[in-house]
Amino acid sequence: MQLSDFDDIRPCAKGEMKAAFDSMLADRQFDKILQGLIPLPKGMRNWLLRKMFIGIKTPLDFQKRFMKPLVYYVFHKATTGHSFLFPKSLDRNGNYTFMSNHRDIVLDSAFLDTMLLKDGFSTTVEIAIGDNLLIYPWIKTLVRMNKSFTVNRGLTPKEMLKSSIHMSQYMHFAINEKHENIWIAQREGRAKDSDDRTQESVLKMLNMGGPTSGKTTADIIENLRHMNIVPLAISYEYDPCDYLKAKEFQCKRDIPGWKKAKQDDLDNMKTGIWGKKGHVHYQAADCINDWLDTLDSATIEKADIFRMVAEHIDHEIHKNYRIYDINRDALAGKTNEYIESRIKMVDVENPDVPFLREKITAMYANPLRNYEAAVG
Repeated sequence: MQLSDFDDIRPCAKGEMKAAFDSMLADRQFDKILQGLIPLPKGMRNWLLRKMFIGIKTPLDFQKRFMKPLVYYVFHKATTGHSFLFPKSLDRNGNYTFMSNHRDIVLDSAFLDTMLLKDGFSTTVEIAIGDNLLIYPWIKTLVRMNKSFTVNRGLTPKEMLKSSIHMSQYMHFAINEKHENIWIAQREGRAKDSDDRTQESVLKMLNMGGPTSGKTTADIIENLRHMNIVPLAISYEYDPCDYLKAKEFQCKRDIPGWKKAKQDDLDNMKTGIWGKKGHVHYQAADCINDWLDTLDSATIEKADIFRMVAEHIDHEIHKNYRIYDINRDALAGKTNEYIESRIKMVDVENPDVPFLREKITAMYANPLRNYEAAVG
């Protein structure tokens, strides 16, 4: 396969960046956002941005010049500190699929990019992002410039199968032909209660585009080895979207057929980026390939292999959580002023305070509960 086979979902390639940047600057809605960020006359503002863009040939160039300073600004404004730990077993010039629990729509991968560069990795990650978030043309252009590839949502079962095969083929191509890293969440969407579990469907998708047929246990193991999966634990001291998630829980309980609006997704993105997070910690495990090599494909049923791999990834993520005082308070059932303050922020008609308290408390208790199970 070649790069052009994936034009419908892939990020920008070398040589496409300037045209993408020009189209974004020409977008009226994006220009309104720029007015708030850079309060200069439009002509002067665009002249300045074009000057800053000189020399950018690839998405990695764009990330280093534009996104990296922005991410460090978020670290400064919205966290009390950050830390990371990548094991020495990971080749800094290698290519991996970082599979993590999902804490924030935008920042999970953005924080990872800066940490990889700081730790000496040669490149950042390509990012799987759902097309439900690409609600404006400029957003789609921006994420493609920022090494994102598209996950199509809302398809029929037949369309979903075809789309999953196509995306899986691209991911294998990105790792083994483009020599990129990849970030993907362990499940579709965030775990609203922070009980992070790898969906077998994600692993089945990765199997679809591998070098073998993927029909036997041995084939599945080989296809997953081809992706160099690294379990990654993301820990936030405080989840800035906790009260929004609690609101979703009550709305889904009380309103038949309730669904988030597009504006809700934007509100979640904005709150997730700028909301206070306390301390943030990223910790990777070893690549699972050595563990996969210990499996006896002759004795493991095909029906069991995805469950076994998912459980191993979960164990590696859970044992690498950073545990904070709020996690200990929540699991112990102690009254916590922070949690009580978040309950008051839930904007819903007839708030069910005990229910909301239960849900927000669970968000902070579950990481510690899973950590203790993993290390105990």
